[in-house]
Amino acid sequence: MRNGRIIGFMPTEQELIDGCRKGNRASQKALYERYCRKMMMVCLRYSKSVGEAEDILQEGFVKVFQGIKDFRQESKLDTWITRIMVNTALNVQRKKLYLLPMVDVEKADLQEDEISLSGIQVTELLEMIQTLPQGCQIVFNLFAIEGYSHREVSEMLGISEGTSKSQFARARSLLQQKLEKESSYYLKYGEGKI
Repeated sequence: MRNGRIIGFMPTEQELIDGCRKGNRASQKALYERYCRKMMMVCLRYSKSVGEAEDILQEGFVKVFQGIKDFRQESKLDTWITRIMVNTALNVQRKKLYLLPMVDVEKADLQEDEISLSGIQVTELLEMIQTLPQGCQIVFNLFAIEGYSHREVSEMLGISEGTSKSQFARARSLLQQKLEKESSYYLKYGEGKI
């Protein structure tokens, strides 16, 4: 027992928030350790490399610690932190988007066929998402994973709704091709990789 606490006892979410608001380094470390893995997965979805994701993660946690005094607790802490990570990733990627061609297609091919993910590992899916062109990757993450509407995505990225839809359709098509290629590989060579 130390300072009235059992050693190894996990602080509650409220204790972490209160400690971080006071600038307590132990609370900041505990908050980071509790959420860093989950947030790294968020950052990896919006980046092209582990190094880039680590930079986004670090910048995001700096924003978390700076902004926690204003956290009104109207949502869960991990939801609030996730939103900061997504915004941080978008800010980093937004700087690159102007370099990338994003064609506004008024009638994007939005077929309703689903991408089959059975048998695919999370790490494999993450790797596939990371290989998408930057615009497709960002729109796919915001629409398919984060759950924003195309209108919201268009506002966040400063693009038209049609561009959001076409980027999503392209991302879905590219992912479907990659999944079909993986499936045919496994059918031909089995589960073990050479």
